[in-house]
Amino acid sequence: MSRVDGGRDDALIFTGARGGILRRSNFRRAAKWDENTRKIGFPGLHFHDLRHTGNTIAAGSGATLRDLMERMGHDSVRAALIYQHSTAEADRKIANAMDDTITQARPRGS
Repeated sequence: MSRVDGGRDDALIFTGARGGILRRSNFRRAAKWDENTRKIGFPGLHFHDLRHTGNTIAAGSGATLRDLMERMGHDSVRAALIYQHSTAEADRKIANAMDDTITQARPRGS
């Protein structure tokens, strides 16, 4: 598959008319944010929601607090903890890991 950005890891997703960086003050207008979020079925989506979702997914993948802090550019553990949501899936993984450990440690024949 051919990529418009030439495969660059630092390529911009949203750019101005000449391909430059959008500023916070003109982002919503220049990116036609409201129009485009309606088109994809997410009216009312805020840009920061993308950051929150990405960091929540990263936390769910097993990223450490330090990983999340680096990813978000934060010095505070408190900020990274926001993304460590408890989920039923995470609870199930923990319970299964505990069960496996106990099962392996149990003497044979008990």
